[in-house]
Amino acid sequence: MARARNVALRASTQLSYRWATPSVPRQYGIACSAVATSSRLANCNRRSHRFYSTEGPAKVRGGSKVYASADEAVADLKDGDVILSAGFGLCGVAETLIQAIHKKGLKNLTAVSNNAGAGDHGLALLTRDGRLGRIVLSYLGSNKELERQYLTGKIAVELCPQGTLAERLRAAGAGIPAFYTATGGRTFVETGEIPVRFTPEAVLEKGRPKETRVFAGRSYIMETALPGDVAVLRAWKADEAGNCVFKYTTKTYAGLMAKAARIAIVEAENIVPIGSIEPDAVDLPGIFVDRIVPATAPKNFEVLKVAPPKEAEGEKASGAKEGAAGKPDARNRIARRAALELRDGYYVNLGVGIPTLAASYLRDGARVWLQSENGILGMGPYPASEADADPDLINAGKETVTLLPGAATFDSAESFGMIRGGHVDVSILGAFQVSAAGDLANYMIPGRVFKGMGGAMDLVSDPDRTKIVVATEHVDKKGRSKIVQDCRLPLTGKAVVSTIITDLAVFQVDRVKGGLTLAEIAEGVDLETVKAKTDAEFVVAGDLKTF
Repeated sequence: MARARNVALRASTQLSYRWATPSVPRQYGIACSAVATSSRLANCNRRSHRFYSTEGPAKVRGGSKVYASADEAVADLKDGDVILSAGFGLCGVAETLIQAIHKKGLKNLTAVSNNAGAGDHGLALLTRDGRLGRIVLSYLGSNKELERQYLTGKIAVELCPQGTLAERLRAAGAGIPAFYTATGGRTFVETGEIPVRFTPEAVLEKGRPKETRVFAGRSYIMETALPGDVAVLRAWKADEAGNCVFKYTTKTYAGLMAKAARIAIVEAENIVPIGSIEPDAVDLPGIFVDRIVPATAPKNFEVLKVAPPKEAEGEKASGAKEGAAGKPDARNRIARRAALELRDGYYVNLGVGIPTLAASYLRDGARVWLQSENGILGMGPYPASEADADPDLINAGKETVTLLPGAATFDSAESFGMIRGGHVDVSILGAFQVSAAGDLANYMIPGRVFKGMGGAMDLVSDPDRTKIVVATEHVDKKGRSKIVQDCRLPLTGKAVVSTIITDLAVFQVDRVKGGLTLAEIAEGVDLETVKAKTDAEFVVAGDLKTF
């Protein structure tokens, strides 16, 4: 059996990435010894310990909340303000207000958002011109300029798991200073080993370790509330009292951020008189809204995805996705086997990539409710055509989708309450590495991939109630095993995976004692091949099956 475990990254690895590599004898040891002691670092540390700027915009009661333009509504914002920017991808982003902030020339801003826009849209407009000094987010997404600035020390980036980000905002709006969560426990999030600001030469600002406490025999980490000076959000409809209605997946952070900010500014596609919105239809009550402006910037698609033609669907169903030998290709073989984990009536979260394909191979008659962490329960297929696509309705991969009968949409706090609370039956994710003990690494490859954890840490935070299945190709593009004895990449979760499905085999994981059992082997694959391509030790089940 192959035992090619790398003890460390190559000696040529740049210092920029050394912090992200767990030490060999101790997974969560000190990751970097070079820490700058300049005044620049001192300023960074002071900034990271406060949420509001020194003097935020003033809240005013009385008079009209409706402003003639976004420029007028942001006139009293100033350099250094903390901006809570709602939206998910480009869905629900306050494009009109962000353009006004950019036009005003504000700089050294701190932004809080799920991600940082794309192209010239959303917060990408501000990062492009260096207007942000700091950003708190869960996923860098496709903002290449932000990634470049982060890797060269020009901007401070505080990575936060997606569900934790939502809960920190909710706590701020509810007057709760801190809370405990299992998300991120026993990872770099707990130990503070992801630097906030660094250069190729030194770490300028380290992450902060989290306080921990044990409840009912389980360890949790403490997270603090995350308020801001100004929230900018987009509503489908708002009345002159500030009551708002949000469409579909624009709900994600909109209400949470409005409640967490000193001043909430809403750009509305439709501004209507008081009384025009039925009370039961109000998503955000007017008490949380201070200013309303017309939304003049168009909405944008980040990933406009449509369903394949009917004939292509028929070919797929009949097995057209096959290799030269007439067998399913690797990705579809994995997806087909993963679909067997999904039973009638299950509530399921599918990660992007191979896990998403599993929905195409459900058993006939099986009704599975797909949950998307950006606020959908009952997610349907891609729209039939571009004309049917709605930029207000996307999945966690920012792709346009539809809803099934009986579906519901909700904000991110509600969504991650479902996830962390163990209400989701199965979660299927991809992986860079998964260990014999069920440790999962899927959000960072030092020196190559660094996008952020998104919602992955939340999805694996309660493996006793939500079964965690990894669906991944057996080896990476360089032929190295992804099934390893010990993960050498930063962990998403420790001892969380119950089942591993690859194009070669299916392993069951003993998360308590640690260890793999080879339960199934792919048709046409022999045991010696699995042994040769698996870094981890495993035992073979007495009733080894094929799939």
